[in-house]
Parts: sequence; structure tokens; C-alpha cells
Amino acid sequence: MHIQGTHWSTASAAAPGGGAMGNARGDEPRTGRTAPLRVDAQRNLEHVLRAAREVFGELGYGAPMEDVARRARVGVGTVYRRFPSKDVLVRRIAEEETSRLADQARAALGQEDEPWSALSRFLRTSVASGAGRLLPPQVLRVSVAEDRADPRVPQQRVQPGSGELRLVPDGAGSASGAAGDDAGAAALLEVVGRLVERARAAGELRPDVSVSDVLLVIATAAPALPDAAQQAAASARLLEILLEGLRSRPA
Repeated sequence: MHIQGTHWSTASAAAPGGGAMGNARGDEPRTGRTAPLRVDAQRNLEHVLRAAREVFGELGYGAPMEDVARRARVGVGTVYRRFPSKDVLVRRIAEEETSRLADQARAALGQEDEPWSALSRFLRTSVASGAGRLLPPQVLRVSVAEDRADPRVPQQRVQPGSGELRLVPDGAGSASGAAGDDAGAAALLEVVGRLVERARAAGELRPDVSVSDVLLVIATAAPALPDAAQQAAASARLLEILLEGLRSRPA
């Protein structure tokens, strides 16, 4: 997954539920009353969002808005009327996919009693949905573990020098936008942390595997292949190899 090529600027730094973000999308005027979209406008919005997920999932968040418009079969002006900057669109997609992954993790926790089954179910579902390729940069940021643990992330027991995830805001954008992004990311890290801790406590997960390792697995995709069946088979095979790498082995 490529996440370079975009910055999280002030133009996009407000949560979808209100403020500049909601107004930029046209979902909610300044009065706070929802203005229903015309049928054609709603259809165009859905096409743009679907196209953005596909384009960013394939090419990374550095892909230009023109590629999104071309995939959506609309003019680039239509895209910019709904999303006045690429950062606004990127935040919308990243937030939705982060929320989707958190829901998938909660479903795995609630529906699987066996810890390894819960973790592997989450990974399979997430990889199949493609949501991991659209995670925001702050969720995938990995750094050397420090002695001071981030209170928003379940503390991970890692070997000295191993990579560990730290939730660090980008610093760009307004405080409200950063807070909204961090809240969604922290919720995802918390629930995935529970999956990891359960599997580790059961002795089924390698002791050096951290939350960041699990998120990197779901953000990893097989190379794009022209045949859909071959692509699905390659993705499934890659995931099986990665799962085997995560699982503990008897001494």
C-alpha cells in the first residue's frame, strides 16, 4: 500500500459529522438542517466514493483526483463540488474504512470464542474487504518502541528493537479534525489490541507480534493480476503465509 503523496491539511481537517467537513461535502448546511440531495447528485456522490475507494486502494492516496473522476465517469469539477480538496476526500474514505475495520474486529470478538479463530477471522474479513489498504497514515505509522506506552493503545510486550505502533497525529489540520481522526484510529487500535492480547494469552500468537504487525498484515495486498480468480487466489495464498508467520509454534 502506498500512502505517500498527500498531506492532511487544514482544508480537510474537520470531522464528517459537522463543521467544515460536513459543509464541504454538502451534507449539512450551516443551519444544521440536512438538505436532501437530488437523485442524480446522490448517485454521483456514491459513484465518486466508490471510485475513490477503488483508485486509492489500487494506487494509494497519492492518486490524483482526475483518476477518481475518470473511474466514477464524471467530470473532475463534479468531484470538486462535493470535495473541495483531495484531502477532504481522503479523510472521508480513510475515516469510513477505519470505522469498517473496527466493526469487523468487534464482530470477530463477539462471534468467535476461540482467540485464534477470532483474530484469523478478523484478518480474513478485512483482507477480503480491502479496507486495510485504505487505512490512514497515522494508524500504520510504526516506530521503535519506547519505554513510555501510549495510554490509548493496549500495552504490547515486544522484543527490544522491534517495531511498535504509536498513534501520533500528523499535526496538520485543525484541532477538531485531528481529534476526529485520532478518535476513530484509537477505537480501531483498542479493539484490535484486544484480539491480539487474547490470542497471545492463549499461547496461539507469537509473543513478539504487536498490534502494528496485525495492521500491516491487512494493509498488505498481493500484486494486481488481470484475472480476478487468480487475484483472489494470490491474495488468499499470501494471507495464509502471513497467518502462519503470526502463529506461535510449540517449543
